[in-house]
Amino acid sequence: MDISLIVKIAGIGILVAVAAQILSKSGRDEQATFVTIAGIIVALMMLISEIGELFALIRSIFGM
Repeated sequence: MDISLIVKIAGIGILVAVAAQILSKSGRDEQATFVTIAGIIVALMMLISEIGELFALIRSIFGM
């Protein structure tokens, strides 16, 4: 796993947290929830290839 992936996910987390706090403080709780869910989806989309590589490694270790 590359360190740049960790930095990107941390950056997304910070941006989502700030945006959600701003929206929540302005009374837009529904939009804050949508921003949070969108941030989680984006982070998971970035991790899909890494998860695929992990399963391939486990599959090769156990000979399946």
